[in-house]
Amino acid sequence: MPVKQSVDVQPLAGELRVIAGRLMRRLRAEHGFPLSHGSVIGRLDRDGTTSIGALANAERVRPQSMTQTVADLEADGLVERRPDPGDGRRTLIDLTEAGRTRLAEDRAKREGWLARAIERELSEGERRLLERALPLLERLAEA
Repeated sequence: MPVKQSVDVQPLAGELRVIAGRLMRRLRAEHGFPLSHGSVIGRLDRDGTTSIGALANAERVRPQSMTQTVADLEADGLVERRPDPGDGRRTLIDLTEAGRTRLAEDRAKREGWLARAIERELSEGERRLLERALPLLERLAEA
């Protein structure tokens, strides 16, 4: 019985990092607004209404930086501030309908590019393989 060769994870990790980075840069090129803005409105869409401090913590930026990002988004009509009903000292941030619309348009543009690339560049068998790899990539992203 042949002995199974173990996978050397160091070069695998290096290649995955490079490829994931290239893919992310390509997807960013399809963004309709600055990356930090897209990240914040995407988080608000996924997680719901929250405070500037919680947003800053989740995005791993200083609260002062998040305050500026939120101000920019508010000036563009994409988010709105409102008082926290449970704590009058706190302000909550939420997406506006315009923010939801812009986010949906931006996601559709990026996903459209990716869907066209998958359809054009991968065979049916490769698409199935990619589909089976998604749970593995998700586990790595959550690790």
